Amino acid sequence: MNILIKSATILDKSSPYNNQTKDILIENGVIIKIDDVIKNTTNLKEVRHDNLHVSQGWFDSSVSFGEPGFEERETIVNGLQTAGLSGFTDILVNPNTNPVIDNSATVSFIKNRGFNHAVNIHPIGALTKNSDGEYLAELYDMQQSGAVAFGDFQSAIENPNMLKIALQYAQNFNGLVLSYPQENKIAGKGIVNEEENSTKLGLKGIPNLAEELQIARDLFLLEYTGGKLHIPTLSTAKAVQLIKDAKAKGLDVTCSVSVLNLILTDNAITDFNTNFKVLPPLRTTEDRKALLTGVQDGTIDNVTSNHMPIDIEFKNIEFDYAQYGSIGLESIFGALNSIFTTEQVINLLTQNKDRFGLPETTINEGKQASITLFDPESTYQFTEQNITSTSKNSALLGSTLKGKAIGIINNNQLLLK
Repeated sequence: MNILIKSATILDKSSPYNNQTKDILIENGVIIKIDDVIKNTTNLKEVRHDNLHVSQGWFDSSVSFGEPGFEERETIVNGLQTAGLSGFTDILVNPNTNPVIDNSATVSFIKNRGFNHAVNIHPIGALTKNSDGEYLAELYDMQQSGAVAFGDFQSAIENPNMLKIALQYAQNFNGLVLSYPQENKIAGKGIVNEEENSTKLGLKGIPNLAEELQIARDLFLLEYTGGKLHIPTLSTAKAVQLIKDAKAKGLDVTCSVSVLNLILTDNAITDFNTNFKVLPPLRTTEDRKALLTGVQDGTIDNVTSNHMPIDIEFKNIEFDYAQYGSIGLESIFGALNSIFTTEQVINLLTQNKDRFGLPETTINEGKQASITLFDPESTYQFTEQNITSTSKNSALLGSTLKGKAIGIINNNQLLLK
């Protein structure tokens, strides 16, 4: 496909054209020319938009769909369409399917379902069989089939020896291990943050300690074994400090945070809206501020949408019984762009790809076109009309967001709203 992008401001700190407004000519998926003005002499497909900006393709390290097993929540095809229209060229999909992605066959199924789409799908394989924490899954075979990391989604590894063995074994093929940060015996039957609001509402709480104990344990194990560890979705101030200290010691650890924990606190749960029932739970203002600082100083490596579609019958019930999760692909850019500068947001959505073995891209002549198109200034109220996902369980419904994705160019395909 041949495309001419007109008058786009390039935001890409690795590009020689960073912060310049240029025309971009793409032929057969490759950037052929970047110049002030490129004439359309051969009736090329043109992309024009008010206040058009472009960057490297965005990346999300924690996305859940449903297929296989929960197609009513989200199919892979519709999920990839949602991701692309939300500005993402690459997503990591979690193994919380039925059956769980715990062998090479299920990894291949996910890859095949996403074949020849504009969005690249990268499966995360389960760390243990059926994500039940008892037996190590087929990590090497899954990597050979396309898995980029291994972790049991939102399911803590209770047995420390299991994590020790996984970290040791994965070093044989440079595998990345994920460990969800929750000590289950401390968390107990908690469903929200343990603080003043949980007491007022009569809801069982998950204390910060549950997250911090698990992270401290995992970091001790990493120091003993070596290897590579990624801790997804931090939510507490002390957790950020633990990661910061571990990095200062030279441990090979990275971490992420959910966008919801950067913009919301547990004050959101006071009306029992089940869209705010998420994992990790929304915490206090102090925790939120520490997470923001951790993002800004580089302690936190990735910000994720933590996109998790849940069908309405599992959300439109009493808070205690509702399932955890909120969709987030469609709203993450507008949410982040409301609290950070656009340049910071683009960095957050494009950095750390190499941690998961994904190639870095840049906007320059001769490079493959992996580009996100967006308008950073558009302000709007986020409603169901902005949602492409099959499920509509968004914690940000009714929020005012700043900035909209327009689409992507990737894999020699153009996907536009």
